[in-house]
Amino acid sequence: MDLHSRILVVDDDSELRSLITGFLSHHGYHVASAVDVADMRLQLSSDRFDLLILDVMMPGEDGLSAAQSLTDAPDAPAVIMLSALGADTDRIVGLEVGADDYLAKPCNPRELLARVRAVLRRRRGGARRHMRYEFGGWVLDLGRHSLRDAQGIAIHLSDGEFALLQTLVENPGKVLSRDSLLDMVRGNDADVAVFDRAIDSQISRLRRKLNTRTDETLIRTVRNEGYLLVPEVSMR
Repeated sequence: MDLHSRILVVDDDSELRSLITGFLSHHGYHVASAVDVADMRLQLSSDRFDLLILDVMMPGEDGLSAAQSLTDAPDAPAVIMLSALGADTDRIVGLEVGADDYLAKPCNPRELLARVRAVLRRRRGGARRHMRYEFGGWVLDLGRHSLRDAQGIAIHLSDGEFALLQTLVENPGKVLSRDSLLDMVRGNDADVAVFDRAIDSQISRLRRKLNTRTDETLIRTVRNEGYLLVPEVSMR
């Protein structure tokens, strides 16, 4: 099962489309793009997306109409609307047709990233409250906020360690830089304060705790690149 959120950027502005796609990809998301609503519908018919970043004003069918048509669809993705029209009335219309959030153009990429994380957290909150990840004989339980070994023995983690391990577990086999880990940890738990070099010390503490009952190195350092979680991960 895919552990990464999938995002579709729908905008007729090729430069902006490329900028958003590249920025979100850099922060760990699987991102595809569509040039208009017709292209969006074609991609939705053959692939699953967790979130649409949808421009309002496009040739052909506009974003508001597209968002409204998705409202009643089963397993419809979340929608963040983008528009050069930033007035309150335009924002209200966007939310009324079923969008989860609305941003005026031009928007700061960091603000868009924060909105993306917030919307995805809200959307998957119900399911994620009871989600458990299994990896290398360990079980990370999001609902109980606990880590247990193969014998069911609980290992205490600080909030920062838990958020960091959750981020690694949700991106198995993928090298994550310190910057990516910082951004993604904040996305997992906005209340956790994790700072640059603290990533290294928290990785060290996690390794000590994870290796108390096994000789296997679960978290690998990739020189000059970052860290990755080695074992396969399953969810239940």
